[in-house]
Amino acid sequence: MELLAVSFSSSLAGNALFLARQHLCKWKNHSRFDLEAKFVRNKILNKSLRRGRRCLSEKTEASISCSTGTGEDPLIPVNQKLSDARVIYAVAPAMGHNQESHPESHFRVPSIVNALEKWELSPKFRGLEVIELENFNAASSNDIASVHTRAYVSGLEKAMDQASKQGIILIEGSGPTYATVDTFQESLVAAGAGIALIDAVVAESKISKSPPVGFALIRPPGHHAIPKGPMGFCVFGNVAVAARYAQRSHGLKRVFIIDFDVHHGNGTNDAFYDDPDIFFLSTHQDGSYPGTGKFEEVGHGDGEGTTLNLPLPGGSGDTAMRTVFDEIIVPCAQRFKPDIILVSAGYDAHVLDPLASLQFTTGTYYMLASYIQQLANDLCEGRCVFFLEGGYNLKSLSYSVADSFRAFLGEPSLASEFDNPAILHEEPSTRVRQAIERVKHIHSL
Repeated sequence: MELLAVSFSSSLAGNALFLARQHLCKWKNHSRFDLEAKFVRNKILNKSLRRGRRCLSEKTEASISCSTGTGEDPLIPVNQKLSDARVIYAVAPAMGHNQESHPESHFRVPSIVNALEKWELSPKFRGLEVIELENFNAASSNDIASVHTRAYVSGLEKAMDQASKQGIILIEGSGPTYATVDTFQESLVAAGAGIALIDAVVAESKISKSPPVGFALIRPPGHHAIPKGPMGFCVFGNVAVAARYAQRSHGLKRVFIIDFDVHHGNGTNDAFYDDPDIFFLSTHQDGSYPGTGKFEEVGHGDGEGTTLNLPLPGGSGDTAMRTVFDEIIVPCAQRFKPDIILVSAGYDAHVLDPLASLQFTTGTYYMLASYIQQLANDLCEGRCVFFLEGGYNLKSLSYSVADSFRAFLGEPSLASEFDNPAILHEEPSTRVRQAIERVKHIHSL
């Protein structure tokens, strides 16, 4: 869909990084909360501020730096700290991009950070094993334009003038995607977090046989955003932008994208539909928003065969996804021979999520994280970066991401402390098998 037409205003691009970091600093100073933090009336109450952290909002051309929670200077260059890391993540919570009662709220990323603290998976507890990138640059307009039209990018920037007057505007016609005055800048920061993680993981893969897995804890999400505009809560295609960046800046020609969000990643699908060097594989609930991602959507022209869509019947869960991984994802990746694996990690297929009706559990996400990490180790020297997409039940989202971190660290899952098997129904195994066999036939697997 096209962006709503708005009146032209003065350029905000020069201020994008500063303003976005200003919001990020504000969040880091006031919203990094301890285990007893409560979400109350759209405010995050912080009872125990984390000390010793810095955010350099005044710098616009700074190198990547990181925090390890060891008491050392958190701004030591990243290449001096990654040698022992198992997980490296970046946080872009977009605290200024929020609409009252909207499911894609500014509580999502902070709830994940809180869970990492609660389960002692943050740098504060893990030292050099888990690293947070802090001082990264926002994506440039040119980065975004590698996927989206320049008309859309400039149109969204201009729309910030209207948002500053009205507070919240719709940028997808009558659709659910909104913008505030901060949306453009904070969307650049979200995409920039993914780019920074690509740099860090690729750099470490050159000197280590086991580079850390990257995880971009970011919003707004991106996989619905089409080249011409926003869609389905998504503003810029974060994983798509990162894929083009990996190709352009690191010579990683063949990119394998796995999207396990409950909704079809139509934006990523469309961005690479005719590209033979980017394989897009999506599992999603059949019949769910946005109604795309049919079996027959396999790519076009030179890209025919490098798009695989597997719509799963409602009620599919852990057993279905384990089978899909073994019989579809692994053989596809092995045949494609990727240089890097990127993951659109949507946690809205969880049985507790309000926006769909699959039956993934926290344990399912642990399995996916562990298996994808191993797949990257086997096929592309461990180069792998996850990007947060959906997930709208804060508890299932935060616990599942935390258990994904535990998988990356090679530690046992704690899903049994959260999952309740009693709420699960029997999976539609016959229909799942039919879907898998259909995809195997179409793609000659």
